[in-house]
Amino acid sequence: MFEILSSPDAWVALLTLTFLEIVLGIDNIVFISIAANKLPANEQKKATNIGLFLAMLQRIILLFAVSYLIGLEKPFFYIQEDWLTVGISGQAVILFLGGIFLLYKSTSEIHEKVEMPGHDENVLKSKKITSFSKAITQIVLIDFIFSIDSILTAVGMTNGIGTKPMDALVLMIIAVIVSILIMMIFANPIREFINKHPSMELLALSFLILIGFMLIAEAAHLSHTIIFKQEIGAIPKGYLYFAIAFSLLVEFLNMKLRKQSKTEQPPKENS
Repeated sequence: MFEILSSPDAWVALLTLTFLEIVLGIDNIVFISIAANKLPANEQKKATNIGLFLAMLQRIILLFAVSYLIGLEKPFFYIQEDWLTVGISGQAVILFLGGIFLLYKSTSEIHEKVEMPGHDENVLKSKKITSFSKAITQIVLIDFIFSIDSILTAVGMTNGIGTKPMDALVLMIIAVIVSILIMMIFANPIREFINKHPSMELLALSFLILIGFMLIAEAAHLSHTIIFKQEIGAIPKGYLYFAIAFSLLVEFLNMKLRKQSKTEQPPKENS
């Protein structure tokens, strides 16, 4: 089952996916903290840890469900026109709808963070939570919403990796477990880092746009779509990894330059 970990491509996918899961999970941590902070002080940490643990279980269950649906490769409907040929399967439908969802979710999140910062946090703060069970229920519901884009991101990053059907699922489960454990241990430092460098979260959301387009192209490729006698090909995963790595390198260089400019800036003279 773990033979896939002997592949360099699998390790690149695993590291990249774990990073994205952590960054994209920051909002989840923020909302869990808001819900937990409404409880008595002695229950807040317990609610946060239980919430993250349930988030991990929920995402693993969703991974199994989505992986099963993606395994439906046999076309159930065909479209044959002079300019278009498509063999629609359950796999293609899931990937296509997932790609559309990621495009919508990422663009709407970027718009909200730029134009309406703190909107979701204010809405959640206005809701009353009077008991531990209500807080856990609120946390589970919040995580379900965030799990959708997380799962679709995992599918986009690992689809086609490995030779066995379980290979991609193993990578996705490992990435989810590692990212949740890291968030449990370093929740506050990670949140402070993202708050200090909000461009990292915007960068992760922009990666979702790339992954969304890749899922749509993958759906067309697996459906053997031919448009105007041109068959849609698959996008090599290496292109995606290079784009993400290059963007992160540029952002880390920018962060270093900004830090240097602050330290080198001469102190203001008192008038």
